[in-house]
Amino acid sequence: MSSTESPDTATAAAFPVPPAGPGAPGAVDEAVEWVSLASPPRLTMAVRTPGEPAGAAGRDREPALYVHGLGGSSRNWSALMPLLADRLAGEAIDLPGFGESPPPDDGNYSVSAQARAVIRHLDAAERGPVHLIGNSMGGAAATRVAALRPDLIRTLTLISPALPELRPQRTAVPTALLAVPGVARLFGRLTRDWTPEQRTREVLALCYGDPARVTPEGLASAVEEYARRLELPYFWEVMERSARGVVNAYTLGGQHGLWRQAERVLAPTLLVYGGRDRLVSIRMARRAAAAFRGSRLLTLPEAGHVAMMEYPEAVARAVRDLVDSASDGSGTPGAGTGAHRAADAAQSAVGGS
Repeated sequence: MSSTESPDTATAAAFPVPPAGPGAPGAVDEAVEWVSLASPPRLTMAVRTPGEPAGAAGRDREPALYVHGLGGSSRNWSALMPLLADRLAGEAIDLPGFGESPPPDDGNYSVSAQARAVIRHLDAAERGPVHLIGNSMGGAAATRVAALRPDLIRTLTLISPALPELRPQRTAVPTALLAVPGVARLFGRLTRDWTPEQRTREVLALCYGDPARVTPEGLASAVEEYARRLELPYFWEVMERSARGVVNAYTLGGQHGLWRQAERVLAPTLLVYGGRDRLVSIRMARRAAAAFRGSRLLTLPEAGHVAMMEYPEAVARAVRDLVDSASDGSGTPGAGTGAHRAADAAQSAVGGS
């Protein structure tokens, strides 16, 4: 850590994705149900769905599944899901140990375990193929799902996916340090006198391109959820093991490597990167666009790590065009430059280049 970085910012990486977002406070019509998957390891996951928009009853809406990142929850999608609800019948899950989902019986928080949880949920619910949308760690898990079970995926949208970087940004190093045994709990002890609002503001400063975009209602919701999560007896263990799972996924080579699996994805893919992302560098966008065949790329210069919370309208437009093009057959891999039109349009709306 350099002398210009505050220890507050480094410690904020103990919770690298906000537990709630600007859309959460007003999402009074959201519903949460719990699903249990009995076969070992036994999993119980909370599933959040947005209210059905007016006139949607009986409409042929395609299924979608949203997967959050490290430290996040299904609430991270409360701003985006309603914008697509007229087109997509969306579900956002709390991965095991996050949000309102209890830890998995086997204590496995690897990226592969997260991918298996997604696959098991989709198989049990018989909702596939779905439009799969993932952020950060959830983007890495979604990449594995799309590579291993193409039958379950209609389209794939990855927002700042946690794919291996040879030279990670300095601001992302503290998150990787969480993988070291005991470091997460040390962070907790060092900051035990912080108020939930202090903690939340530091996290938002790390994750948002411009934290001022967070509404007072959004901040209050995030503070409340953060305080609740800190009281959970397994909170620090989940953070440590999940961070270790991401680091371990970065080191895998061969056919199990995330970049190799990205090359195997057949589904039409949208990649979203933020120019102010302090956790996943925007320089990875070019490599990702080359790895995911026929993909389209949306870059948002002012966004940070959670574009779906900062610029939900721009992300929704790009996702909607991806879904529409996949439905009419124009979004298949190899569609060429035409596949980038939707992303370019959404990008220009927020000053992208």
